[in-house]
Parts: sequence; C-alpha cells; structure tokens
Amino acid sequence: MPLDQVDIEKNEKNMSFLDHLEALRWHLMRSVVAIIVFSIVAMVNYRFIFDKIIFAVTKKSFPIYQLFCKLSYTLYGTDKLCFDSIDLNTQNLAVSGQFIYLMVVSFTIGLILSAPYILWEFWRFFKPALKPTEQKYTTGIVLATSLLFFIGVLFGYLVLAPLSVNFFINFKLTDNIVNHFTMQSYVSFVSTLTLASGVVFELPLIVFFLAKLGLVSSDFLKRYRRHAVVIILVLASVITPPDIMSQILLTIPVYLLYEVGIFIAKRIETKEKLNEA
Repeated sequence: MPLDQVDIEKNEKNMSFLDHLEALRWHLMRSVVAIIVFSIVAMVNYRFIFDKIIFAVTKKSFPIYQLFCKLSYTLYGTDKLCFDSIDLNTQNLAVSGQFIYLMVVSFTIGLILSAPYILWEFWRFFKPALKPTEQKYTTGIVLATSLLFFIGVLFGYLVLAPLSVNFFINFKLTDNIVNHFTMQSYVSFVSTLTLASGVVFELPLIVFFLAKLGLVSSDFLKRYRRHAVVIILVLASVITPPDIMSQILLTIPVYLLYEVGIFIAKRIETKEKLNEA
C-alpha cells in the first residue's frame, strides 16, 4: 500500500465525530449529484423510456412473449402460449400527473443507474473503520452488490413485470366490468415489481454478512431449507399474479439464490476453520 494512502487512512481513523459527519456529507453530496445527472439523462430521453421501456411490456414483440410463443410451437405445435399485444389505454386523472410521474420515473432510473457509484461512496466512507481482514472480504462488495441488483432488476423487468401486467389486464370478474388503469397505477406497478426483484436478488449477499457475523451457518440454512421453500412460495404468490407460471418463474431463481447462500456460508466456515488451524 502506498505511504500516502496509509497516511490518509490514519488521518481518517483519528477524525472526530464532526469530521466524520463532514466526510459523510461529501459522500452523500457526490451520490446526490450522480442521481441528479442520471435523472436528467433519463428526463431528456423520456419518450424512449416511456414508449420503448415502460410500455414495451404491453407489446407482443417483448422478449418473454416471443420466448413463450416459440416454446408453444415447439411443445404443442400451436400458438397456445402466444401473447397478443395488450390494448392498454392508460388515463391521467391529475392536472400535473404526467409531469409528476416524469419526475418520479426519471428519479427512479437515476437511482438505479447510479446505485454502483452510491455503494462505492458508502464503502469508501466505512472502509477506514474496517480491519485489514475485513477490508479484504469487502473488496468486491460493490461489484457483487451491483451485479446482483442489476440481474434482479432485469429479471423483474423482462420476466415478472410483463407476465404480471398481462395477467391483471386480462383478468375479469365479469364482462360487465371494463379494465381502465390510471397511468400512476401502471407505472407504480411496473417500477415496484422491478425494484422489488432487484432487492430480492441480494439474498446471497445478505447470507454472506450474516455468516460473517456468525448469525447463520450452512447447517442452519440446510436444516430450515423446507421452511425457506414455503416462505419463497408465499413470497412468490404475493409478488406475482395468482397464476402458476409466474410463481414458478420467481420461485426457481430465488430458491437457487438460497442454495448459493448455503454454498457461501459453507465456504466462509471452511476458511475460518483453516485460519484457526
């Protein structure tokens, strides 16, 4: 490690409480600037975002619909699993509704795109307080967290959101009721489902920290595997529409993440035993 870097870390460790608050303020300010920059980029390209991203899930050309259609012809030789484009005419019921949701969507996209930088800023703030061994374990934490989050976001957007939207738009109690959705409810539904999927995909990282703190072990996770499956199924039934296909599509990757968590916990235990020996 360079001598100047050592001096910087020593100075940071000797900082007072107010100095730490000042350092945190600058980390937060840089993070806010990153969010604003990406939000402005999203705002400038609002037509592309709304037409080609948010409302793209209603088109039959969307990737997951095409995949199901190809699968349908492969398995059944018919268009049994094919989707048609959804005739979705959303309504805006507030005078400033469209402008407000332009701000909301732009901020959400800015937050998602700037997430790796924000995590890096927070890691820089906490790094001086970590021991050398702890710094070693957290070196790739920003990359791992960002990667898992983006994979989850893509899974939520490409798989969960279109299937859920398709189900709820076509679900009818009776022909006497016509489905008309507000722009606010549609945008909130798609964005919430997408972000929730990104958070759920952080499961292996959560297990990593819990295992490092000694709060969970691989034996504990294996012992309660059946309970975890039940919880995952309940979670899938809450997040996704009540059709078996959507629930399976969420259950399988989350369960695989749980198994990855067991593997991570086992590796941590093995390394700690080797260090003790």
